[in-house]
Amino acid sequence: MAWAILDSSIYVGHWERGLYEDLMQWLRSAFVVRHSAVVLSELRRGARTREAQALVADLRDRATTCWEPVNADWWEAGLLVRVIGDRQGWDRSKRREFQNDALIALTAKRYGATVVTANRSDYDLLSASLGIPILVP
Repeated sequence: MAWAILDSSIYVGHWERGLYEDLMQWLRSAFVVRHSAVVLSELRRGARTREAQALVADLRDRATTCWEPVNADWWEAGLLVRVIGDRQGWDRSKRREFQNDALIALTAKRYGATVVTANRSDYDLLSASLGIPILVP
């Protein structure tokens, strides 16, 4: 069975806008879903209400396996952010934001996982650079 990491954009769309219900069900049957420490951190950072905080805490508690970036991923992410950011003409703010996406993508690459994301623009760039599969609903 194939592995998948869900980007925070999928969780946020599902929880806040009721999107991706069919996708979530299909993913559970088609992939072994693993959680990213980076995604969990992003979700926790953005959880402003008690309800959102409870959802994120529950997700973390249910995460039997959590993948996290290793030292080499951080090193490679710095290069990816610089090279892609220079090519795209990004400012510092966009580069900081993109670093988390790069860390998620590098973690997925290490495990041979697909990244499921609603953030096509950033992950198309990462997929082209890293050769990782992405799935965009």
